[in-house]
Amino acid sequence: MSNSSSIRHFLLLALADTWQLQLLHFCLLLGISLAALLGNGLIISAVACGHHLHTPMFFFLLNLALTDLGVICSTVPKAMHNSLWDTRNIYTGCAAQLFFFVFFIGTEFSLLTVMCYDCYVSICKPLHYGTLLGSRACAHMAAAAWASGFLNALMHTASTFSLPLCHGNALGQFFCEIPQILKLSCSNLYLRELGFLVFSISLGLGCSVFIVFSYVQIFKAVLSIPSEQGRHKAFSTCHPHLAVVSLFLSTIIFSYLKPPSMSSPSLDLALSVLYSVVPPALNPLIYSLRNQDLKASVWRLMTACFQGQ
Repeated sequence: MSNSSSIRHFLLLALADTWQLQLLHFCLLLGISLAALLGNGLIISAVACGHHLHTPMFFFLLNLALTDLGVICSTVPKAMHNSLWDTRNIYTGCAAQLFFFVFFIGTEFSLLTVMCYDCYVSICKPLHYGTLLGSRACAHMAAAAWASGFLNALMHTASTFSLPLCHGNALGQFFCEIPQILKLSCSNLYLRELGFLVFSISLGLGCSVFIVFSYVQIFKAVLSIPSEQGRHKAFSTCHPHLAVVSLFLSTIIFSYLKPPSMSSPSLDLALSVLYSVVPPALNPLIYSLRNQDLKASVWRLMTACFQGQ
């Protein structure tokens, strides 16, 4: 029986068996990561440089773009390296990768919950918007989201890597993921980590209930608007956030709560790519296509860059 401290490296799941397919996966991951870097980078630059976008909604969107970049950078570069160089090893970086992935994913979910509150206040309590979502309140909510993600990641990383591991070092995933590491444990101490997972799931469920309740109130308020143009304008402020939340929750819920009979290495790999790589690349597209102010600001930024060259 070996202790986790004696395991100097883990073996990640290979994305393909042949060099040609590995190269194809490298190109796909490169394209997705470049799209995510470009899209989120443009949103960050547009919000930072556009003074008319210095509102609570775009402030939270800027933070969301930062978390999307973090999710991509914590998993994709190592997967691309493994595909290009035909290797599976990950050394001490496994703990760091797990920490940053959980950190950014947890922070993103907290930010999506805060952004839901922003939509709720803007539609259901517009007269109190400036009071409830002032600059100080927004800063506090964003800081709380980042702090919750950090504490959650620190708790899970410390608990997971304190477990004795005796079932090898091969992970059935292309990045270091908590459930895959728990499968290597040979101690009942894994119940402690399962307890932390249940606690995190409970918090996530609470956030999900809050989001659903908020949107029920939002839909009631929008449907009570007499003019069709007013209803359309109100719905347009919520469409991007609702699409992003739906994409985020559906992929994660299906990945972790699917029936065991449906589980297979290829399906697990596809679902992990779906919830860890695809949303950060699609979120900027969803927001830029549905928000005219952001679209115009991004276009002006790109035009200024091309003219400057």
